[in-house]
Amino acid sequence: MIYRFRIILDTEEDVFRDIEIEQDATLEQFHNVINQSFGFDGMEMASFYTSDEQWNQGEEISLFDMSDGNQPVRLMNETSLIDVVHEASPRLIYIYDFLSMWTFLVELAEIAEYENGREYPNVMFVHGQIPDNAPDKEFKADDLDENDEDDGFLDLDDYDELGFDENWN
Repeated sequence: MIYRFRIILDTEEDVFRDIEIEQDATLEQFHNVINQSFGFDGMEMASFYTSDEQWNQGEEISLFDMSDGNQPVRLMNETSLIDVVHEASPRLIYIYDFLSMWTFLVELAEIAEYENGREYPNVMFVHGQIPDNAPDKEFKADDLDENDEDDGFLDLDDYDELGFDENWN
């Protein structure tokens, strides 16, 4: 079977690619197609994350094992699309370049039959140009309880409380 995905850059402008790929392709192969279709060189770290209907980030599937070896890590080259994406769970989040945080919403749009004579993966449709820089992300602390507001957070505007001598160098 062939999976048809829409990969949307998380930005104000409409920037997306429609890609079809075999369901047994690895996430590393999918990562490579996404990079090529958006014009990235593919030289940066990247991860896929499982996602629910509200686009909440779930389990990470990484390009490389950057762990300390204490916990198992799912890797893209060992994980097939069909292992993480199907009709009941059609969404992934893809992040490319953890310094710039290019964030993409990946959704399975259709499962189709293999077409003889067509090469896969296939970029079916391209819409919009990727901006020069990754869109800014707003990180909010909406989930804090009123009582947890000060626990563990530094007030970076209060330099006296940072605990170092101003003439440290």
